[in-house]
Amino acid sequence: MSTRSVLVVAHTGRPEAVRSAQLVIQRLSEAGIVVRVLEEEAADIGCSGVQSMPSTPAAAEDAEVVMVLGGDGTLLRAADLARPAGTPLLGVNLGHVGFLAEAEREDLAATVDRVVTHRYDVEERMTIDVLVRRNGAVSGTTWALNEATVEKAERERMLEVVAEIDGRPLSQWGCDGVVCATPTGSTAYAFSAGGPIVWPEVEAMLVVPISAHALFARPLVVSPRSVVAIELVPSTPRAVLWCDGRRTLDLPPGARVEVRRSAEPLKLARLHLTPFTDRLVTKFGLPVTGWRGRAARQANAQNAQNVQNAQGGQNAQGGQNVENAQLDGRMATGKTPSCDGLPPAAGEQAQGQER
Repeated sequence: MSTRSVLVVAHTGRPEAVRSAQLVIQRLSEAGIVVRVLEEEAADIGCSGVQSMPSTPAAAEDAEVVMVLGGDGTLLRAADLARPAGTPLLGVNLGHVGFLAEAEREDLAATVDRVVTHRYDVEERMTIDVLVRRNGAVSGTTWALNEATVEKAERERMLEVVAEIDGRPLSQWGCDGVVCATPTGSTAYAFSAGGPIVWPEVEAMLVVPISAHALFARPLVVSPRSVVAIELVPSTPRAVLWCDGRRTLDLPPGARVEVRRSAEPLKLARLHLTPFTDRLVTKFGLPVTGWRGRAARQANAQNAQNVQNAQGGQNAQGGQNVENAQLDGRMATGKTPSCDGLPPAAGEQAQGQER
C-alpha cells in the first residue's frame, strides 16, 4: 500500500494561516498521512516531522491534494505547483472574497476529515496558454487560470492595440489595456473591468477592453477554440503582460500576445456540490430578499428549524472549541510532528486581507 501524502501551502505572513497550518498538519499526521510543506514556509510553520520541499511542481507530485490556507492569491501561487503535477487544489479561505476556496476557517477540522476519508470530488477548470511574439519570433510563454492582461506601463499614455480573433482583425482600441479571461477569471479582474460573469461549466474565453476610448469596445465572449491576439501598434508606448497578477513579461511596441485554451486544466477539489448561483449570492452578498421559489420555502423552513436548535448549535460550537483545544494540547505534548510557537487558542484570529 502506497504512502499517502498531502502538500500544505499557507500564507505564512498571517498568524491565522500559520495556526491553521499547524492544526492541519497535526490532524493529517495523526491519520497516518505524510505532510509536505514548502521550504520557504517551513520555518514559519514550525512543525517537525514534515517533509520540506522546494517550490517546484515536484512538491505536489503524487500528493493526494494541495491544501491551501489563505486567500485567492495564495491559491493562485499554489496553482503553479499543482497544475503541472495534476494534483487537485483544496482552498480554505482566510482572505477576502475567496472565490476559489472551498471552505472557510470555521470548517477547518471538518475539511481535514474529508481529505482523510477521501470524501471530495474533483473538477477541472479551463486554463489558457499565453505566447508573446516580437518581430515574428516567440519571446516568451506562460499560462493563466484567471486572466492574461495587456496593460500600459506608462501612466500618462494610453495603449494603441489591435484585437484579432482567429486570424482576422476585429478592431483597434486606444485603451488602458485588454483582459483575456477564462470563465473562472470572469469573477476576477475581468469582472472589475465590466465583463460578464460566466458560469464555470461554460466553455468560452472573454476579451474585455479596459477604459477604451472607442465607440466599439464591448466585452466579447468567444469560442474556447478561438485564438485571441492583441497586437501593440508600433507607435504605442511599451506595455506589460500580467498573468493572474503573478507572472509578468515586458511588451515593447509592436509585440503580439496570443491567447488560446490550454490542453492542461487545473484540478480543484470540491467538498460541496453548491450551485454556482448560490456561490455568487454568498460571495458577493447579492440581495435575494423577496424571492418565493421552492428553495426559498425550504430555506425558510430550515431557518425556523435553526432557531429551534439554537441551543444545540451553541453546544456544538462548544464541542468544536474543545476539539481544537484538544488538538492544541496534543501539540504541546511533543508528539511527532510537533509545532513551535503555536498561538493561543482562545479566540485569536488575525484578520488579514489578500487579493
